[in-house]
Parts: sequence; structure tokens; C-alpha cells
Amino acid sequence: MKILITGSAGQLGWELCQTIPPGCPWIIEAVDVDQLDITNESDVAGWMSRFKPDLVINAAAYTAVDRAESDSDQADRVNHLGAGCLARQATQVGARLIHVSTDFVFDGLQSHPYRPQDKPNPMSVYGRTKRAGEQAVIEATGGQALMIRTAWVYSAHGHNFPKTILRLLRQRPELGVVCDQIGTPTWAKGLAQAIWQAATKPELRGILHWTDAGACSWYDFAVAIQEEAEQCGLLAATATSIKPIGSEDYPLPASRPAYSVLDCRDSYRLLDRQPSHWRRSLRQMMTTATAGQLLVAI
Repeated sequence: MKILITGSAGQLGWELCQTIPPGCPWIIEAVDVDQLDITNESDVAGWMSRFKPDLVINAAAYTAVDRAESDSDQADRVNHLGAGCLARQATQVGARLIHVSTDFVFDGLQSHPYRPQDKPNPMSVYGRTKRAGEQAVIEATGGQALMIRTAWVYSAHGHNFPKTILRLLRQRPELGVVCDQIGTPTWAKGLAQAIWQAATKPELRGILHWTDAGACSWYDFAVAIQEEAEQCGLLAATATSIKPIGSEDYPLPASRPAYSVLDCRDSYRLLDRQPSHWRRSLRQMMTTATAGQLLVAI
């Protein structure tokens, strides 16, 4: 089997490259925007005709949630039009597509985990462009693609919430972190492993959800980051206090869903794979990453 991975320089793309199943006979090409711009139909068509993949894993996305509010055209080009372009060209060469989407397609107004079949109602440019991308993929593939929604992704690679908190803990005596937005932190490594499992199951199509287990607020997540970092020696015991604040006390350009926990039970069953609790995943990430990876100034 020949597999094309897009967005290889991002958090998920990087983890996909690190977690290729050992001994697998697959031929894998991993590319980022400098090698393949998914918004350029002729570039994508050229790649597809030359490489002729059996499977395309689309990890490319515009993920700067707040910047998307003022850069909506580019967010739409990547998340919507690029996803559709990739889906059309994959279909042309008979390739299966696994496309990654987000919890931000929901409005966060319900109080129980969102199922794959629940109606999306995105609140931000990022969420709307990702939802439009889902719809473009469904249309281009006739519903034959597999879409995996995830949430609050982080990694030892790239820019993310844990790295930001680690930096701020070294710089400030006090942090205020939002406590009224609830979701599930998801280590990109576990997500990548779930995607590789999905790659072996060509019968899977439609929409699945995958996150680590459990749920927390951004405040809870920040406190856990501090505690785990001190425990594993990434940070000395610090006097920095983290206090809970409301979303109204930390206004941002993009609206976030107040509750975006995803119901992943179907995925756990269909992939025959049980997730780690988000706190355990965070601990594993911190103990296996290097200080240079996590404490780099960003």
C-alpha cells in the first residue's frame, strides 16, 4: 500500500511520521506545504498521478483559531477548498482518504458529549471553515472518506497549549486560565496511532471521533501541566499560582465552544483501541520529550 501524508510539519503530521508501525510494508510519502500545496489543484493532481497513493491522510490544516478571524480567506482556502481539492484528486486515482477535523464544528451548548451524528453549528471562522471542509470531502468522495474529529491537540513538536503554559510559568508570578470551557486534551501521538489503526480498516467511512479519555477545563489542564512538569524535573518548584478565570475575563477574537467533549465510544470499538486518560498522556509526553523540545521559547 502507498500512503501520502499531508501537513507533515504540523503536530499531527510529525507524530504520524514518528509512529509508522514497525515492519509495515507500506510506501509512505510525507509532505508539507513547501512540497505540496493542497489548495493548488494542479499540484495535487500532479502528485496523485505521479505517486498513485492507495490512501491519503490529510493532516494539513489552518489551525490558528484567533488569527483566522482576520485571515478568513486563507483559513477557507486550506480548511475548506484545500480539503475538497485533496478529496477530489484522491477520488480520481481511486485512493481512500482519511481527513482530520475538529470539535470546533460544534457550538458547545449541550451538556453531554457530542456524537458524530450530532448537528454541527460552528461559532468561529476556524470552525466554519473546518465544517465546510467536511462537507466538501463528503461531496467529493460520495461519503466514502473517513473523517476523524479530535480536540485540544498537543505534542512535543510545534506550538501548543502545554508549551505556552510552560513558558509563562517561567515568566510570570501568576497566571489566569479560563475555567468555563470544557473539553479533552489529546496527545497527537495517540491520535496518530489511532489513525494508523484506521489505515488498516478500509471498511471504515463516515465520521468518527477520537480524543484521549476524560474531560477538563483549560484551567485544570494548566494546573496539570504545572504539576507534571515539576514532577518530572522540567520545572523547578515554582511559586507561580494559576487562578481560574471566566471567558469574559480573557476575551479573544474567536468564540470557543463552552463544552466540546466528543463521544468516542464508536471509535474505541471499531478501532479495537482504548485511549489513555488525558492526564496519563500528558505525563507520558512530558517524560519522553526532551527539555529542549518543551522549553523552547515560543
